[in-house]
Amino acid sequence: MTALIVLGVLLLFVVILGLWAVGIYNGLVALRNRFKNAFAQIDVQLKRRYDLIPNLVETAKAYMKHESSTLEAVIKARNIAASAAQSAAANPADANAMRSLASAEAGLGGALSRLMVVSEQYPDLKANQNMMQLNEELTSTENKVSFARQAYNDSVMNYNTKRETFPTVILAGALGFQPAELFKIEDPTERNAPKVQF
Repeated sequence: MTALIVLGVLLLFVVILGLWAVGIYNGLVALRNRFKNAFAQIDVQLKRRYDLIPNLVETAKAYMKHESSTLEAVIKARNIAASAAQSAAANPADANAMRSLASAEAGLGGALSRLMVVSEQYPDLKANQNMMQLNEELTSTENKVSFARQAYNDSVMNYNTKRETFPTVILAGALGFQPAELFKIEDPTERNAPKVQF
């Protein structure tokens, strides 16, 4: 009889421990899916931005014939950023992919800023209706990227906090839940959206 009671207590302990582990696992999966979904929202806005940039460059080409190196630099930076975004979208939990994306986005922001500085020398370009419309769309998209990035970073913070707190920290690594990387821009001068004014 005593052996039966001990066996029952042990069985109850194992069941409780199993339910606890399942609860931790399911909670981490839910938080990981939230930050992946939040990154998907960034990805949508980045693709929109990448689609606008060639139109911006094509419109500027007609006016800026002597600035081909600036225009080519923008397209090159856009292509690098688009490639980095694809890698990050494939696995938003990959810290290296997120760092590469942040670096590529910083490069694109710098190239766009240089384009805007050079475009100031072309009054006809600044007055072009198509350029003004592209400017407005790009500015709107930059704002949407910022909001989506904030939502992503909030989701990553929630996931990382859950992953690193006791008792979850005991099982998180063993269950394959690695820390997620925030989408941040390291250079403080590039924390602002590129100024796009024509």
